[in-house]
Amino acid sequence: MNPYLLPSLIVVVLVTVGIGAYGLRFARTTSDFLVASRAISPAWNAAAISGEYLSAASFLGIAGLILRYGVDVLWYPVGFAAGYLALLLFVAAPLRRSGAFTLPDFCQVRLRSPFLRRLATVFVVFIGCLYLVPQLQGAGLTFGTLTGGSYAWGALLVALVVTANVALGGMRAITFVQAFQYWLKLTALAVPVIFLVLQWQADGRPAVTPPTGPTFPAATTVQIRQDATISTAAGTVSVHRGDRLSFAAGDPVPVVSTTEDRRGADWLRPGGDGSLFATYSLILATFLGTMGLPHVLVRFYTNPDGTSARRTTLVVLGLVGLFYLLPTLYGVLGRIYTPQLLMTGRTDAVVLLLPEAILGGGHLGQLLGALVTAGALAAFLSTSSGLLTSVAGVVFTDMMGADRGGSVRDFRIATVLAAVLPTTLALFVSDMDISQVVGLAFAVAASSFCPLLVLGIWWRRLTDVGAAAGVLAGGGAAMAAVLVTVLGPDLPGWTGQAIEQPAAWTVPLAFAVMIAGSLCTGRRVPRDIGATMMRLHAPESLRL
Repeated sequence: MNPYLLPSLIVVVLVTVGIGAYGLRFARTTSDFLVASRAISPAWNAAAISGEYLSAASFLGIAGLILRYGVDVLWYPVGFAAGYLALLLFVAAPLRRSGAFTLPDFCQVRLRSPFLRRLATVFVVFIGCLYLVPQLQGAGLTFGTLTGGSYAWGALLVALVVTANVALGGMRAITFVQAFQYWLKLTALAVPVIFLVLQWQADGRPAVTPPTGPTFPAATTVQIRQDATISTAAGTVSVHRGDRLSFAAGDPVPVVSTTEDRRGADWLRPGGDGSLFATYSLILATFLGTMGLPHVLVRFYTNPDGTSARRTTLVVLGLVGLFYLLPTLYGVLGRIYTPQLLMTGRTDAVVLLLPEAILGGGHLGQLLGALVTAGALAAFLSTSSGLLTSVAGVVFTDMMGADRGGSVRDFRIATVLAAVLPTTLALFVSDMDISQVVGLAFAVAASSFCPLLVLGIWWRRLTDVGAAAGVLAGGGAAMAAVLVTVLGPDLPGWTGQAIEQPAAWTVPLAFAVMIAGSLCTGRRVPRDIGATMMRLHAPESLRL
């Protein structure tokens, strides 16, 4: 076991708790706990948003997808980063000017509808839990992969630290924590990748995709995780869970029936065996889903004004874009140095295993491996903190009926309640594809809150009936697709693609139903719509 591993994890946890305790000195009111009293500067907020946004799917999942599927999944980092452009253009400043504390609060401010507010609450909790489970799963995966310990202990550790931080300090405390964790995550990927690329150069630049398929760079032993058949040049044989297979350096990596990946030229070919429908659906989900993620939107309520919200978004674009250059390199190098992950299916672990796989088990490889692991822990902690804060805020204001007059004690109780369900689910779901589940969360957000925010901010004729119908139609369809994908059987053909990547039809459905429903119920447009739209769009300097 890496001797630097445990100290690095302890340092990250202690620094996280220490910064949270420092932020606790500034958290006194419920406004501090919900929106940090709207006093966060653009620079601090941009670093905090970036730290919160770059989750386990970004830190581990993207590299794993590139290792497995190649060029075709580069749409994930492109869409994740480009989503902030749509947020900058359409949502950031008006949302801050609304004066809302949460997304359901915005529904009440814009459409004066208690039913729509309750409906938005349901979707915030669903999206938050759907997004939080993979973070805890990633923590369990990291703990189990690097220490040989129990998956459950890793998930519980992160859940307990995050719950304590949010309950004790709320938004004010986690802003400082998340800003620190962004720079830790960037450093944890940027520093090792310099040494990894230099070693790849020293090894003679081995090919990423040999025509004959990937080969083992050194003698490797692989433990089979479930019953399967493996195919080699010599034929097909059956293997069973727990079997250990040994391969010599230069041996081709067998194809395992229970895992999926692309080989040879297919790895470099955009599209592969998939359809344009799945590609466009993924782009739509990631590009529009960002503006519907509750834990991202809640941070814009912390800016002093709309101008600061726009500046924050612009800085976030740069910080997030810079980060996403790095996981791609890990996925490419993993194809050369950790091809055994294609057999086990645990490609999400490539970032964690790559430093020692390339640099060996010496001090340098171990130190860089510990640094990467510290960055992974920061990813779980920062995103989980933001998600838990957004869900706890909704539980506090809407489910507990505290609204803005509740006590700090009530918020802390709401935080604990909000953590119970995702933590319980994470303990029983250890084999989900992290990026796939996060992508589904984006699809639900893009199909529910994105149309609601865009039309609510820019179209004065939107009504509460039309908005509720659109959220139920588009968001409900996306939720159903998520449940079928995660819990149901694999579906063949077009049906399977439409369910696995639903955004291409659920987003237009939501927009269409909202517009049609609003046109049919035009008399329900709020009477003070003119004043509300002026409030959303007029610069604060006018003091309207």
